Amino acid sequence: MAYRKLGRDNKHRRSMLATLTKQVVMNESITTTETRAKEVRKFVDKMITYGKKGDLVSRRKAYAFLHNDKDVVKKIFDELAPRYAKRDGGYTRILKVAERRGDGSLMVILELVEGDEVKKEEPKAKKEEKSKKSKKEDTKKD
Repeated sequence: MAYRKLGRDNKHRRSMLATLTKQVVMNESITTTETRAKEVRKFVDKMITYGKKGDLVSRRKAYAFLHNDKDVVKKIFDELAPRYAKRDGGYTRILKVAERRGDGSLMVILELVEGDEVKKEEPKAKKEEKSKKSKKEDTKKD
């Protein structure tokens, strides 16, 4: 199987995943178990991709999955899609928190990453040049 069943039948699982997806979109961060977070991440990414396409078919697919919640779909298409316009996937991050006290399952925070700030590392050659310059300056000071 290509997905996790999460110990639920099809209708309950689909409803739970849609609800968790709505919560992630509206709150931009939720705390849940690791297996649920890994499964919800797929749907959150898919909804944001629909928002980036922006056509009528994508909007209808988003409405169908999110139980016709107008506020959530509006936020996806109007706020999140422009935020992640330059990003190709990877809209969510999973941070491990602790084990749940009752049953010991691993709890995580599933959050949306910041879309405006795309971190670009400097090439290694430039980093090495800067470190050499700083070493030379240190020796000149002595």
